[in-house]
Amino acid sequence: MRAALRLVGMLALAALALQVFFLLRIALMLVVAPESTTFQRNEKHVLPWAQESVPRDRLSDNLRRAVIASEDAGFVEHHGVEWDAIEKAWSKNQKAEARAEAQASRLATRKGTDPNARPRIVAKVIGGSTISQQLAKNLFLSGERTILRKGEEFVITLMLEAVLGKDRILTTYLNNVEWGEGVFGAQAAARHYFHTDAARLGASQAARLAVMLPAPKRFEKQPASAYVLGRSATIVARMGGVDLP
Repeated sequence: MRAALRLVGMLALAALALQVFFLLRIALMLVVAPESTTFQRNEKHVLPWAQESVPRDRLSDNLRRAVIASEDAGFVEHHGVEWDAIEKAWSKNQKAEARAEAQASRLATRKGTDPNARPRIVAKVIGGSTISQQLAKNLFLSGERTILRKGEEFVITLMLEAVLGKDRILTTYLNNVEWGEGVFGAQAAARHYFHTDAARLGASQAARLAVMLPAPKRFEKQPASAYVLGRSATIVARMGGVDLP
């Protein structure tokens, strides 16, 4: 029993030390912008890595509004996590998995194969993460989907909100988020797609970049596709109602 208690105590101490480490790293971001994130370091880059962190006043308000409108409409109101959005995403993902399972069963029946050896159909998974949660994950965590990792994401998100605040969170996010193969941050994205600086992005340009965020490597192949242009027009219409931190 003593050995078990000692082990539990050591694990608790290690978990606490890890949280202190994350807290200190976040506090350092008040004065020093992160040079890279865990997500960036884990990516396998075919093309040269392009990134340049810029201060807030060199990030277009158009881009700030467009990203909020597209990714996290309640950014300035919530405290890092939107539980309603997570619940809705979980419900939709459960239904998507059920549909994928049913489709796989129908295919197996149609082909007369063993139901236990039916083809695997991957359901489209959607997330309910806020900008703060996305930053927490990109900065420190892996992309695996486990309860433990999600719990750590919540803890780091609350730390980011408490220490950095909304304005710094958004600036850090825009300077580090992926916009294509080897393209990280708003400045690199603005130059790559529009041959301009992040400070000079117009509303439609900013909206097109915002549309790309959920799947940048897919959209970079056709950054002016009908979907991107149509979705960006919707975002432009929403941008006037966005409050900035």
